[in-house]
Amino acid sequence: MQAMMLYPMFAMVVLTIVVGVLMVKQRYRAVMEGGVSPAYFKLNRGGRLPDYLVRTSQHYENLFETPLLFYVGVLSIQVLQQADAIYLLLSWLYVLSRLAHAYVHIVINRLKLRRRVFLVSVWLLVFIWLRLAAELLIT
Repeated sequence: MQAMMLYPMFAMVVLTIVVGVLMVKQRYRAVMEGGVSPAYFKLNRGGRLPDYLVRTSQHYENLFETPLLFYVGVLSIQVLQQADAIYLLLSWLYVLSRLAHAYVHIVINRLKLRRRVFLVSVWLLVFIWLRLAAELLIT
């Protein structure tokens, strides 16, 4: 069970890499279409990015915010040897919610749906951390 807890974390890393590659491709596209000067990317100033690139860039940045709490949580569960089916389920649900959030944010960008999906991921993090805290207090 301990090793299985690493798979959701790896899936989040893959999601981050995929969104990063997409962002680079979209930057190249924005420059090639003539809408953005390559100089813009020196300081991320001096122009207006196409909406598709703004969404992807914002999402890429998001993947280095609350998901950090997920990574730390999974590693804490590993170090404390607390892995079980509940943590594994919560972790995979978190990954699925982040995949859904990526799709909603980058592809369809419906704000209310995006907020709901994001809140699901936050609540899953809260459950993981509350359970871990409770286990530490009990032992």
